[in-house]
Amino acid sequence: QVQLLESGGGLVQPGGSLRLSCAASGSIFSINVMGWYRQAPGKERELVADITRGGTKNYADSVKGRFTISRDNAKNTAYLQMNSLKPEDTAVYYCNAVTLSKWYWGQGTQVTVSS
Repeated sequence: QVQLLESGGGLVQPGGSLRLSCAASGSIFSINVMGWYRQAPGKERELVADITRGGTKNYADSVKGRFTISRDNAKNTAYLQMNSLKPEDTAVYYCNAVTLSKWYWGQGTQVTVSS
């Protein structure tokens, strides 16, 4: 089993920045990919970015050039640095961890971009 604990959400003005953190515990040796998904009201959950254990990154087109995902394998933590935030980035952001057999999800953290 893997447990994920997110932190770092909040309210920010358009153009501002936030950094999300996701700390993994439990069977961390089994995690291959860690990532961030988001779900806005009335919309489906969508991939924001993910990163493999080896450091290969993948981004949604809507966040390329603004968001950066990183991973500290020694600390079992993934980060999402979000810059130039827009109102359309408002959503609940979920941390995700993928092993060979299962997907795990965090509880989610609210990010609100508003003036």
